[in-house]
Amino acid sequence: MLLTIDQGNTNTVFALFEGNALRGKWRTATDPRRTAEDYVVWFGQLLGDGGFAFGDLTEAVISTVVPQGLRALIELCRDHAKTEPLIVGPDLDLGIEIRISHPDEVGADRLVNAVGAHSRHGGPLIVIDFGTATTFDSIGERGDYLGGVIAPGINLSLEALHRAAAMLPRVAVERPEKVIGDGTISAMQSGIYWGYIGLIEGIVERMKEEIGTPLATLATGGLAPLFAEASTAIDEVDEELTIYGLLEIYRRNRPRPA
Repeated sequence: MLLTIDQGNTNTVFALFEGNALRGKWRTATDPRRTAEDYVVWFGQLLGDGGFAFGDLTEAVISTVVPQGLRALIELCRDHAKTEPLIVGPDLDLGIEIRISHPDEVGADRLVNAVGAHSRHGGPLIVIDFGTATTFDSIGERGDYLGGVIAPGINLSLEALHRAAAMLPRVAVERPEKVIGDGTISAMQSGIYWGYIGLIEGIVERMKEEIGTPLATLATGGLAPLFAEASTAIDEVDEELTIYGLLEIYRRNRPRPA
């Protein structure tokens, strides 16, 4: 079975594939201080609860935007799954071209999303990923990565608002019933939610004008469904986009038997 690991700044997602079938998916908070042994305790319990064991894992692929956290994940694969993981980077055969001035600057997560988007949905596309940052990426008709936009993520903006203003509390991200809030919390929720709707619609519209050809907009990430329900700028939500991108990249770069 193939273990895919997608490590973002906020969350790390582990998934198991048997062929094309997704057999399990688990999420944990990203902590660069975690050791391989920490992951063994946490992940071993989840594998057991799902009827699996480390011995069932025969292949692995890792995508990370947290270099400090990579070593523990590699040791987890080597020492406990007894497999050498494939590490995602621009030097791999991605099946797409990276058509920007500095290809080495593109985060692994954005490359994986581009591969997953093209393999599952074709192209051209705009891919919005609601993560620690909210990213908007342009994917060409043949899957080529054409660049994009990086904006502060929703939770990052909420935390900054709370820290910078002594009287403003932490609030949850949810869709308010009205735009005009009748209290501090509802006003903050409205500003974040409808402010991001405006951000999404404005950037998507400008990207489409710049690209100049009809294309769909795909959203992924934990908050994608919440924002998709209020905006026609998002055509489809694919919450499994990244892990299927990892599956496709591994297939293209799978080590051949000696």
